[in-house]
Amino acid sequence: MEDEPLEEWAARREERRPRPGERHAVPLGEQPQGAHVDPDAPRCIREWAGHQWDPAGVAEDRAAAADETSEKDAASRAERVPLPQFGKLPPMPEPFRPTVPWHRPDAS
Repeated sequence: MEDEPLEEWAARREERRPRPGERHAVPLGEQPQGAHVDPDAPRCIREWAGHQWDPAGVAEDRAAAADETSEKDAASRAERVPLPQFGKLPPMPEPFRPTVPWHRPDAS
């Protein structure tokens, strides 16, 4: 298998990273971070500053957080990450062949 050049890897990594100013919402408190969990709970709005997520505000519930963070257009953000190429399969390995001829003894 060939190694990917560092420049290509860095470009792919940069495509996946959030853009400065991009926002997302996380539930407040000790609850799980899933967006579907407790939609009526308040959310913390965080903004990407280029190297960390900084708090930017609080929303009353999941719907208000979605309006504030524009999570409704998640498909447009997902389009900037290219999908891997699945068309090529690795070559099939050679079948096992014993190196020394082996003969089954007669059962007589």
